[in-house]
Amino acid sequence: MKTAVSRDRFAQLRDARRVWAVGAIHGEARRLARVHDLIGERFYRGDRLVYLGNYLCHGDDVRATLDELLDFRRRVLGRPHGFACDVVYLRGAQEEMWQKLLQLQFAPNPGEVLAWLVRAGVEATVRAYGGDMRQGFAATRDGPRTITRWTSALRSAMNAAEGHSTLFAALRHAAVTDAGLLFVHAGVDPRRDLIVQGDAFWWSPVDILELTTPFATFKRIIRGFDQDRRGVVETTLAVSVDAGAGRGGRLLAACIAADGQIVDTCEA
Repeated sequence: MKTAVSRDRFAQLRDARRVWAVGAIHGEARRLARVHDLIGERFYRGDRLVYLGNYLCHGDDVRATLDELLDFRRRVLGRPHGFACDVVYLRGAQEEMWQKLLQLQFAPNPGEVLAWLVRAGVEATVRAYGGDMRQGFAATRDGPRTITRWTSALRSAMNAAEGHSTLFAALRHAAVTDAGLLFVHAGVDPRRDLIVQGDAFWWSPVDILELTTPFATFKRIIRGFDQDRRGVVETTLAVSVDAGAGRGGRLLAACIAADGQIVDTCEA
């Protein structure tokens, strides 16, 4: 099945024999390293790897998490027959919020936006890049110029961390396979076409586990963030892979065959 999508927003996993899908990580670098070791032992020719977003926030090792993501990509690509398109990073809600924070000076109500971001867990990422939330809130009271200085310092720290800016630039909204599988962060809005989902990928109005009819031409949707942290959950039309890493739970990864069936899982 061929699906025409925008390459700058969507990744196409061509000729995928199996796809390893890693659920929300939330700064859990040690758990991620263990999951990587398990995947590495079972990663075969024709396999692909998709990270389903939410690498940041909550956990205490945000920078180490991003370093681990980059390191394992190098390990995968260093294998015989490894290609850059074999590994895909999706944009999660936390990455979307981080980008909103870096543009806080353009918000009409920056103080309210920053308070919302903090409630959502962004402070861990701010600390990871040397920022201070007290200075951030003070900046929102001073005006756009002061906010710009604060966000620019965060951006500079991110740029100074090897590979981090490149990783953020490589984030995609979703990934699709030739066989009709769709990989997303949190969900989709079944009323919209794939290319106009917008924020629905991160803040879906519908729980995809409750879908009763296929979305577009896709036989199955695989997501990596579940607000209820229910672990691996499988329905006819969807798979959810999130046991609450960074929120008191485990980090999960599921291996999805070309027909959409789960053929392996690992956790840490």
